[in-house]
Amino acid sequence: MSPLSGDSKTLPCATESVAEARTESVAAAHAESVAAARAAAGAVTDPEIPVLTLADLGILRDVRFDGERLQVTLTPTYTGCPATQVIEQDVRDALAAQGWPDAQVRTSLSPPWSTDWISEQGREKLRAYGIAPPGPVSREHVPVRLTGLARIARETAPAGPACPRCTSQRVERLAEHGSTACKALYRCLACREPFDYFKPY
Repeated sequence: MSPLSGDSKTLPCATESVAEARTESVAAAHAESVAAARAAAGAVTDPEIPVLTLADLGILRDVRFDGERLQVTLTPTYTGCPATQVIEQDVRDALAAQGWPDAQVRTSLSPPWSTDWISEQGREKLRAYGIAPPGPVSREHVPVRLTGLARIARETAPAGPACPRCTSQRVERLAEHGSTACKALYRCLACREPFDYFKPY
């Protein structure tokens, strides 16, 4: 058997190895692009609570490529949220700045967003900002869809939220709505300071 014939038997294996390496390289580059896009979109801040990012809120649902086009899916905190269009445009701007000027930003309403999706870091940011973070959504909460806004029919925590300033649970509710419809206005009976409570839903 000549050296040439022996070498020819190894060529298919070498070709397969090159193809596998190329496939792995493409997959790694794709994963890096998705991660970079997710980081850019997730770093966009909420226009109503600027200390929170979309990643903190948990409204960044999906980041993927549809062919060559980047596609990002968001779920607003509630249907009809006035900040939705602003957030979508901010995400487009952030992605364009990272090299995806034609990224598609779409909205998905199912499953609906829940305050349970707020990260622990996001809850700490809320507290430091002077807003009492929401507690866990209880089965006893009955969401009522009214003109697209998920509202709580009853609250299950009799003591109410803890004051984000002094941590006292001696609080009273002053109004069903605070600075925005998704918050309630409370006052602490210990330090006498008013504060917003992010209602769980």
